[in-house]
Amino acid sequence: MSTIVAGHFQLQDEIDHARRELVRAGFPDERISAFFLNQPGQHDQTAIGGDHMQSPGAKETPEGVLEGAAAGGAVGVAVGAATAFVTGPAGPIVGGLVGAHVGSLFSLSKMKEAGEKEEGSNANRYAPRKSGMLIAVAADQPGQEARAIEVLRGLGSHHIERAQGTIEGGDWTDFDPLSLPVLVQ
Repeated sequence: MSTIVAGHFQLQDEIDHARRELVRAGFPDERISAFFLNQPGQHDQTAIGGDHMQSPGAKETPEGVLEGAAAGGAVGVAVGAATAFVTGPAGPIVGGLVGAHVGSLFSLSKMKEAGEKEEGSNANRYAPRKSGMLIAVAADQPGQEARAIEVLRGLGSHHIERAQGTIEGGDWTDFDPLSLPVLVQ
Protein backbone atom coordinates (compact mmCIF):
# COMPACT_ATOMS: atom_id res chain seq x y z
CA MET A 1 0.00 0.00 0.00
CA SER A 2 1.27 3.45 -0.93
CA THR A 3 0.49 7.04 -0.16
CA ILE A 4 -1.47 8.31 -3.13
CA VAL A 5 -1.74 11.95 -4.11
CA ALA A 6 -4.64 12.76 -6.42
CA GLY A 7 -5.67 15.94 -8.17
CA HIS A 8 -8.93 16.88 -9.87
CA PHE A 9 -9.12 18.48 -13.30
CA GLN A 10 -12.02 19.15 -15.64
CA LEU A 11 -10.50 18.39 -19.04
CA GLN A 12 -8.78 15.37 -20.57
CA ASP A 13 -6.08 17.67 -22.01
CA GLU A 14 -5.24 18.83 -18.48
CA ILE A 15 -4.92 15.20 -17.35
CA ASP A 16 -2.63 14.36 -20.28
CA HIS A 17 -0.44 17.37 -19.49
CA ALA A 18 -0.36 16.44 -15.77
CA ARG A 19 0.67 12.87 -16.62
CA ARG A 20 3.58 14.15 -18.75
CA GLU A 21 4.67 16.53 -15.98
CA LEU A 22 4.53 13.82 -13.32
CA VAL A 23 6.64 11.51 -15.49
CA ARG A 24 9.05 14.40 -16.07
CA ALA A 25 9.22 14.86 -12.27
CA GLY A 26 10.43 11.26 -11.91
CA PHE A 27 7.25 9.24 -11.33
CA PRO A 28 7.00 6.00 -13.33
CA ASP A 29 4.06 6.00 -15.77
CA GLU A 30 2.75 2.67 -14.42
CA ARG A 31 2.39 4.31 -10.95
CA ILE A 32 0.08 7.03 -12.33
CA SER A 33 -3.66 6.47 -12.76
CA ALA A 34 -6.14 8.76 -14.46
CA PHE A 35 -9.89 8.30 -14.85
CA PHE A 36 -13.24 10.08 -14.89
CA LEU A 37 -15.02 10.20 -11.55
CA ASN A 38 -18.82 10.04 -11.83
CA GLN A 39 -21.20 12.26 -9.91
CA PRO A 40 -22.27 11.13 -6.43
CA GLY A 41 -25.00 8.53 -6.76
CA GLN A 42 -23.75 7.41 -10.18
CA HIS A 43 -20.96 5.03 -9.15
CA ASP A 44 -23.05 1.88 -9.74
CA GLN A 45 -21.85 0.24 -6.52
CA THR A 46 -25.01 -1.86 -5.98
CA ALA A 47 -26.69 -4.52 -8.11
CA ILE A 48 -29.64 -2.23 -8.79
CA GLY A 49 -27.39 0.75 -9.66
CA GLY A 50 -26.48 3.78 -7.59
CA ASP A 51 -24.23 3.96 -4.54
CA HIS A 52 -26.48 2.83 -1.67
CA MET A 53 -29.41 0.46 -1.34
CA GLN A 54 -31.22 3.24 0.51
CA SER A 55 -30.73 6.99 0.58
CA PRO A 56 -28.88 7.92 3.81
CA GLY A 57 -31.45 10.64 4.55
CA ALA A 58 -34.47 8.37 4.09
CA LYS A 59 -33.67 5.42 6.35
CA GLU A 60 -36.65 6.04 8.66
CA THR A 61 -39.23 6.37 5.87
CA PRO A 62 -40.64 2.80 5.88
CA GLU A 63 -41.18 2.84 9.65
CA GLY A 64 -42.86 6.25 9.49
CA VAL A 65 -45.24 5.16 6.75
CA LEU A 66 -46.12 1.96 8.65
CA GLU A 67 -46.73 3.85 11.89
CA GLY A 68 -48.96 6.35 10.11
CA ALA A 69 -50.88 3.64 8.27
CA ALA A 70 -51.44 1.61 11.46
CA ALA A 71 -52.64 4.61 13.46
CA GLY A 72 -54.85 5.87 10.63
CA GLY A 73 -56.24 2.39 10.00
CA ALA A 74 -57.16 1.94 13.66
CA VAL A 75 -58.92 5.31 13.75
CA GLY A 76 -60.67 4.51 10.46
CA VAL A 77 -61.93 1.15 11.73
CA ALA A 78 -63.22 2.80 14.91
CA VAL A 79 -65.03 5.52 12.98
CA GLY A 80 -66.37 2.96 10.51
CA ALA A 81 -67.64 0.76 13.35
CA ALA A 82 -69.28 3.73 15.07
CA THR A 83 -71.11 4.61 11.84
CA ALA A 84 -71.91 0.99 10.87
CA PHE A 85 -75.64 1.55 11.45
CA VAL A 86 -75.53 4.06 8.52
CA THR A 87 -72.79 2.57 6.33
CA GLY A 88 -73.53 -1.10 6.90
CA PRO A 89 -70.99 -3.89 7.32
CA ALA A 90 -68.60 -2.33 4.79
CA GLY A 91 -68.17 0.79 6.97
CA PRO A 92 -65.36 -0.51 9.21
CA ILE A 93 -63.50 -2.00 6.21
CA VAL A 94 -63.71 1.15 4.08
CA GLY A 95 -62.97 3.30 7.14
CA GLY A 96 -59.87 1.23 7.90
CA LEU A 97 -58.59 1.45 4.33
CA VAL A 98 -59.21 5.20 4.04
CA GLY A 99 -57.70 5.76 7.50
CA ALA A 100 -54.60 3.74 6.63
CA HIS A 101 -54.11 5.75 3.44
CA VAL A 102 -54.57 9.09 5.20
CA GLY A 103 -52.29 7.95 8.04
CA SER A 104 -49.51 6.98 5.63
CA LEU A 105 -49.80 10.39 3.99
CA PHE A 106 -49.62 12.04 7.41
CA SER A 107 -46.11 10.59 7.80
CA LEU A 108 -45.07 12.87 4.92
CA SER A 109 -45.86 15.89 7.10
CA LYS A 110 -43.14 14.76 9.49
CA MET A 111 -40.44 14.98 6.79
CA LYS A 112 -37.56 17.40 7.21
CA GLU A 113 -37.90 20.75 5.48
CA ALA A 114 -35.13 22.11 3.24
CA GLY A 115 -32.41 23.66 5.40
CA GLU A 116 -33.71 22.06 8.59
CA LYS A 117 -31.08 20.26 10.68
CA GLU A 118 -31.12 16.49 10.37
CA GLU A 119 -31.38 14.49 13.56
CA GLY A 120 -29.62 11.20 14.05
CA SER A 121 -27.23 9.87 11.44
CA ASN A 122 -24.29 11.81 10.02
CA ALA A 123 -24.34 9.65 6.88
CA ASN A 124 -25.52 12.50 4.68
CA ARG A 125 -23.46 15.35 6.15
CA TYR A 126 -20.14 15.21 4.33
CA ALA A 127 -19.31 16.68 0.97
CA PRO A 128 -18.66 13.84 -1.49
CA ARG A 129 -16.03 13.99 -4.21
CA LYS A 130 -16.93 16.21 -7.12
CA SER A 131 -17.18 14.63 -10.54
CA GLY A 132 -14.52 15.23 -13.15
CA MET A 133 -11.14 13.92 -14.21
CA LEU A 134 -8.89 12.56 -11.49
CA ILE A 135 -5.18 11.82 -11.76
CA ALA A 136 -3.45 9.93 -8.99
CA VAL A 137 0.17 9.05 -8.38
CA ALA A 138 1.72 6.59 -5.92
CA ALA A 139 4.32 8.34 -3.77
CA ASP A 140 6.44 5.60 -2.19
CA GLN A 141 9.80 7.29 -1.67
CA PRO A 142 10.64 10.11 0.76
CA GLY A 143 9.91 13.51 -0.77
CA GLN A 144 7.71 12.16 -3.56
CA GLU A 145 4.48 13.18 -1.86
CA ALA A 146 5.58 16.82 -1.58
CA ARG A 147 6.86 16.75 -5.19
CA ALA A 148 3.54 15.32 -6.49
CA ILE A 149 1.56 17.97 -4.60
CA GLU A 150 3.83 20.69 -5.96
CA VAL A 151 3.41 19.46 -9.58
CA LEU A 152 -0.39 19.14 -9.32
CA ARG A 153 -0.76 22.48 -7.57
CA GLY A 154 1.45 24.15 -10.19
CA LEU A 155 -0.81 22.78 -12.94
CA GLY A 156 -3.92 24.26 -11.31
CA SER A 157 -5.42 21.07 -9.91
CA HIS A 158 -8.65 21.42 -7.97
CA HIS A 159 -9.07 19.52 -4.72
CA ILE A 160 -5.73 17.78 -4.22
CA GLU A 161 -6.26 14.85 -1.88
CA ARG A 162 -4.18 12.22 -0.09
CA ALA A 163 -5.15 8.56 0.29
CA GLN A 164 -3.74 5.11 0.93
CA GLY A 165 -3.99 2.54 -1.81
CA THR A 166 -2.41 0.61 -4.64
CA ILE A 167 -1.66 1.76 -8.18
CA GLU A 168 -0.47 -1.08 -10.40
CA GLY A 169 -0.04 -0.90 -14.16
CA GLY A 170 -1.73 2.50 -14.29
CA ASP A 171 -4.86 1.39 -12.36
CA TRP A 172 -5.81 2.51 -8.87
CA THR A 173 -7.04 -0.96 -7.98
CA ASP A 174 -8.60 -0.24 -4.57
CA PHE A 175 -10.07 3.22 -5.23
CA ASP A 176 -13.38 3.72 -3.40
CA PRO A 177 -15.40 6.61 -4.87
CA LEU A 178 -17.56 6.68 -1.73
CA SER A 179 -14.65 7.15 0.69
CA LEU A 180 -14.23 10.50 2.36
CA PRO A 181 -11.58 12.56 0.56
CA VAL A 182 -8.72 13.87 2.73
CA LEU A 183 -7.88 17.21 1.15
CA VAL A 184 -4.30 18.49 1.15
CA GLN A 185 -4.01 22.00 2.58
